[in-house]
Amino acid sequence: MESMIKGVDLFNESTHGSSNYYKDNIYVMKKKGEYAPLSFMEKKVEEFNESELLSKGYIYDSLDLVGDKEFTQWYENQFSRKLKRTQAKQVMIIHLPDNKRIFDAIETVNKVYDILRDEHIIFNGKKLPVQLGEWYAKCIFGLMQKKSTSQRGFDFYTTDNKRVEVVVHWGDQTSPKGVKVRKSFCDLSDQVIIIYMARNFMIRDICLLDSDFVLRKFAGKGHTMFLKDSDIGTYFFSKSAKHKDKVANKNSLLKYALPKLAMNLTEFLEN
Repeated sequence: MESMIKGVDLFNESTHGSSNYYKDNIYVMKKKGEYAPLSFMEKKVEEFNESELLSKGYIYDSLDLVGDKEFTQWYENQFSRKLKRTQAKQVMIIHLPDNKRIFDAIETVNKVYDILRDEHIIFNGKKLPVQLGEWYAKCIFGLMQKKSTSQRGFDFYTTDNKRVEVVVHWGDQTSPKGVKVRKSFCDLSDQVIIIYMARNFMIRDICLLDSDFVLRKFAGKGHTMFLKDSDIGTYFFSKSAKHKDKVANKNSLLKYALPKLAMNLTEFLEN
């Protein structure tokens, strides 16, 4: 451990633009923004042992998978060259995860899941964001959730027995490709509600569409459709009051919305 720290510090004492270390695909990380090529560590650091690091809890992470802005900035400063996309896909970083933070998070998640199961928000193997988003829709629109007879999961109905397809998109931004919707589910439903959930699990927007409109406008070849923000943006709750009469519980909508959305909704929900 001490040799690893000394080795990373040694490498970062100067830049290495004239060396070939930029070709390395494996780097040892002391902390964010401080790295050293594995080949340098093996060559220059006495008693350095890669296997020993792994036995102490260090792990490999793919730069392409996890992303690391600090590494990219460090690489370009250190070697005076851009990190090519082709190489970035090959880069692995050996680092020590914050195990205390992870164990604390696991304990918290376990407690949270117990609460969500007790409150009947989580029912099956679906991902938490999906089930939480469906629960938001159930609260806000007063939907009835019934065990599905045609699929593993639940169907949603309005109080006047119209079938609703609830789609949950989790992320701070929508993919340019759009939100994926199953054509078969639209065929069987009267309305499609899309809950756009931010990564902090709060609602960043909602879109309510007639299933006939979706099938007419987006149905093409294949079993899925992709609804782009640019095509359905005028139906977003943040931009239109068209479906405010469908909201059964205004307080739930405002309570679980991001502040920006809540501010946009306050005026038209009160009128």
